[in-house]
Amino acid sequence: MKPGDIGDSSLPDRGRLGWWLLLLVLAGVAAFIAHAFVGMLVLGVFGYYATRPICHRIDRVIDSDRVAALLTVLAVLIPVLGVILYALAQLVLQIQRIYSEGATATLLEQVGGIDGIPEAQRDQLRELVQDPSTLLGGSGGLNPDPAIAAFQGLFGGLLLVSLSLTVTYLLLANDGELSDVLVQLFGGRDTAIYGYASAVDSDLESVFFGNLLFAGVMALVATATYWLTNALAPGDLQVPMVLVLGFLTGVASLIPIVVGKLVYVPVVVYLGVQAAGSGSASLGFVALVAVAYFLVLDILPQTFVQPYLSGRKVSTMLVLFAYILGPILFGWYGFFLLPILFILMFQAVVTVLPELLHGRPLRATPAIDTEAGSDAGDQFDVGPDANGTADADPDAGDRDDGGPSTSVEDQGGSGNPSASGTDSD
Repeated sequence: MKPGDIGDSSLPDRGRLGWWLLLLVLAGVAAFIAHAFVGMLVLGVFGYYATRPICHRIDRVIDSDRVAALLTVLAVLIPVLGVILYALAQLVLQIQRIYSEGATATLLEQVGGIDGIPEAQRDQLRELVQDPSTLLGGSGGLNPDPAIAAFQGLFGGLLLVSLSLTVTYLLLANDGELSDVLVQLFGGRDTAIYGYASAVDSDLESVFFGNLLFAGVMALVATATYWLTNALAPGDLQVPMVLVLGFLTGVASLIPIVVGKLVYVPVVVYLGVQAAGSGSASLGFVALVAVAYFLVLDILPQTFVQPYLSGRKVSTMLVLFAYILGPILFGWYGFFLLPILFILMFQAVVTVLPELLHGRPLRATPAIDTEAGSDAGDQFDVGPDANGTADADPDAGDRDDGGPSTSVEDQGGSGNPSASGTDSD
């Protein structure tokens, strides 16, 4: 190595200070860019961790990282986006149908206490309910400005989703190379920072992939439950928009403990309003439906389905507060960002903080024995080497030949920022 090279220990202190200043400036620029596109990046990271085990299973069959990543995006994420668009379209059509039929105005007439409103205000309220577009552009006319704003919002949303899918694809296709770079940057697999990153990586996969599976299962179960309700309902009792409500129930199930209550409780209330004028038989059916929804869409999934699909999951209460407080604190992307931040903080407390407080050397294993999260280092060190045997050399990642690539086990076992090998194509 020539004098003056970056890795040369003889580099003058002033030269090293200059490099550190440059790195700090570049880190600040990177943080500014990340902040400007935080929604896109967080959504892309969520897609990566939620689909990584699926991508690795596909990769075992076709033996190509890039093709496996592309098939994962096409087979998993794009259909999910299609269902979302379909649900939104059905919701808009249903709202338009309600307004066109004047059903809302009829319901308004049945609301107790409306007769106490002065006649002029009552007429204004009826007009507003029958034609909400008057809020946008005056008497029945549609102001073009909101329409343009809606188009811009739709275009921006599609652009955001497209870029997020690109981030997910790049992470899935190149996580093996990224892992090798991080191993060298961290100084090997037996360092504290490597163990910390390993535990964070495992917990993120456990939370996001487990929740994606659970949401998918809950969407199917909820759709079948709502369809069965319509099949058995007496008289004119009907659950509207079965597919949309089933999908929304699956999305709501991402929030621990809350699960599908955000959707099936309003559905029960809606059925109760329908049954109010149909006699005691219909009300009895609604009561049975409420009990069935509570068991099928709430108790049984949380008791049996979620623990099985989530595997070694992070503390339920931790994830609960992350999902609830995230959107309040950061906006829509906080639903994905705050769980990531909570896991980063949790593993820092478990792995690093006790050693710093007691002045002990930092280790790659957690200083606090807890079942709330994954053990630091328990995922990166279990990968088989090229001969199929476990890598017992802690400095394997420091060899000049790069050593064996780190393997990733699927959900129910682990998570790891590396793919099982490099791209073979």
